[in-house]
Amino acid sequence: MPLTLLILVAVIQGLTEFLPVSSSGHLALIPM
Repeated sequence: MPLTLLILVAVIQGLTEFLPVSSSGHLALIPM
C-alpha cells in the first residue's frame, strides 16, 4: 500500500471517530 494512501486512510479514520459510524465501514469503501 502506498504511503499516501496510508495517510489518507488515517485521516479518514480520524475524522470518522467523531461521527456515529464505524471506521472499519469506511475502510471497506476504499479499495486496497
